[in-house]
Amino acid sequence: MYKSYSMELAGRTLTVDIGRVAKQANGAALMHYGDTTVLATATASKEPREGIDFFPLSVEYEEKMYAVGKIPGGFNKREGKASEHAILTSRVIDRPMRPLFPKDYRNDVTLVDMVMSVDPECNPEIPAMLGSSIATCISDIPFDGPCATTQVGLIDGEFIINPTLAQKDMSDLQLTVASTRDKVIMIEAGANEVPEAKMIEAIYKAHEVNQEIIKFIDKIVAECGKEKHTYQSCAVPEELFAAIKEIVPPEEMEVAVFSDDKQTRENNVAQVTEKLKEAFADKEEWLAVLGEAVYQYQKKTVRKMILKDHKRPDGRAIKQIRPLAAEVDIIPRVHGSAMFTRGQTQICTVTTLAPLAEAQRLDGLDEFETSKRYMHHYNFPSYSVGETKPSRGPGRREIGHGALAERALVPVLPSEEEFPYAIRTVSETFESNGSTSQASICASTMSLEAAGVPIKKPVAGISCGLVTGDTDDDYIVLTDIQGLEDFFGDMDFKVAGTHDGITAIQMDIKIHGLTRQIVEEAIARTKEAREYILTEVIEKCIPGPRPSVGAYAPKIIQIQIDPQKIGDVVGQRGKTINTIIERTGVKIDITDEGAVSICGVDAKSMEEAKKMIEIIATDFEQGQIFTGRVISIKEFGAFVEFAPGKEGMVHISKICKERINRVEDVLTLGDKVTVICLGKDKMGRMSFSIKDVPAEARK
Repeated sequence: MYKSYSMELAGRTLTVDIGRVAKQANGAALMHYGDTTVLATATASKEPREGIDFFPLSVEYEEKMYAVGKIPGGFNKREGKASEHAILTSRVIDRPMRPLFPKDYRNDVTLVDMVMSVDPECNPEIPAMLGSSIATCISDIPFDGPCATTQVGLIDGEFIINPTLAQKDMSDLQLTVASTRDKVIMIEAGANEVPEAKMIEAIYKAHEVNQEIIKFIDKIVAECGKEKHTYQSCAVPEELFAAIKEIVPPEEMEVAVFSDDKQTRENNVAQVTEKLKEAFADKEEWLAVLGEAVYQYQKKTVRKMILKDHKRPDGRAIKQIRPLAAEVDIIPRVHGSAMFTRGQTQICTVTTLAPLAEAQRLDGLDEFETSKRYMHHYNFPSYSVGETKPSRGPGRREIGHGALAERALVPVLPSEEEFPYAIRTVSETFESNGSTSQASICASTMSLEAAGVPIKKPVAGISCGLVTGDTDDDYIVLTDIQGLEDFFGDMDFKVAGTHDGITAIQMDIKIHGLTRQIVEEAIARTKEAREYILTEVIEKCIPGPRPSVGAYAPKIIQIQIDPQKIGDVVGQRGKTINTIIERTGVKIDITDEGAVSICGVDAKSMEEAKKMIEIIATDFEQGQIFTGRVISIKEFGAFVEFAPGKEGMVHISKICKERINRVEDVLTLGDKVTVICLGKDKMGRMSFSIKDVPAEARK
């Protein structure tokens, strides 16, 4: 026997089965949203993991290709590592869940959301997000839930709750909002320059829906919830804090952390730690948690300085942005490059342009998203924070930061018709001390403009932080947080956009939600800072996109041919098009609609390829003049190839005005000749004449 619960959610039925499957997990919910089915499970280890000072939560969003009736592509016909979309969805599930677990909990917790069936009308992300919350709430794992998540679209000025896959494709807004009973706890958005007021309206539209879902979850938990298990607390003993304060008074800790240089501050804290190690040399149990104790002491010190004294560690005012610098063309020979520096955060972005054939193909569950022509990749090497570790490829954080910057810039990119290129930007983190993802957006804007990409408007990004006190009204919002304020603060609220509106939001918090007042203030503060960066830094560094792509970037010519002629241009088994490519050294893409893109670096070769294609795709008429090459000589005349795979015959009588006895007396193989079309002969072949070519057309 199992229990089933249902509610109407955005015009579709959400059904939750409890006790039907996966009974050995601490909590499990089989989620049905329309015909979309997701199994959500929550499992915790019996004992805490030793030797760690963080909560070990792992979230896995697993896309099964059978969910959309596909066999995985490639040689390995089973699902492998998570796709980029799956990683990003896992991060969105993680962010609202993590703050609701006890801070001193060290048991491993794994949340798995397995997508088993996809209905295009019901996005699987919704039941996965809700399923994680439900599975954890009904389990015996300590959790201060529930939380609920809703997505909002914007089509023709109207909000759409939990849009379908087709609606998401045409929406001006893709917003995901998670809420607790009272507050917003997570925001993720991509937007087509949505104004701040409209964005706030959308956020609280989702928050309203979340409250209805939470009531539904409460009913399930009341009937199926297990008693929460006790756990071994890893909190730092209060007597250790008291002993630390005797040795290092708060005033001394303030001096240690009060510096605008990250390395100086870290050296100061290291000296404090060494001093405490010597003092507690005979207390092994305290030494085991001393690192966490010093971290928390720093945190309390920084928070008190900011909240009570309005004093930031680097001496800045609450709304002050760190020193900014920008420059372009710092890397030679690449298609475009720019560097953006904000304090001790420095990003260099390099742009590469390529034919549309280089666009990334996507093999996922969304039938409306099969490729993307703009790719943003973000790298975070260990040297950027003064550490040493081997590079093992991008982690989830790097993928998430790259996706955020990509989402911020997509709305201002030119269409394929306006700019027929695949575009890749790579942001290299040279130095990091807070909000590198937003710096990468600023650097990427300038890099794209330097590469000659005609973006509609420049985009800038900035992050705001938060420190809260004991009540909802006791808080302070910080503009442009550095690493220390991110680590010790309660919020990292990243907003990117143009002068006219928001293009992306990502909000992470460590507390149980934000009031509307805080959300509105953070969005207003980021707009103010964004305007300053755009006007005073980016636009002064590079006023707009360059009029053309750089010398080392490929050039693209676009022509349109009759779709009926595509087969003639391609030729049997690609012979014709490959011959054109071989002769000219260009790359050629042809769409099913007959749009032809010719890509190369040599203008003469590109024009030659264009001429060949136009000749092949043209219906031949009497009087047309062509230049060709003699490829065969017969007794009765010569065959001239005037385009790859296209040839016609010049009868011996049409070679010269004078009578000749042998073709070889005038023509040899490989001769370049100009001919005029006479129409088709009795055998249906193109018939040419050399002698009748007008004098002005002869070469």
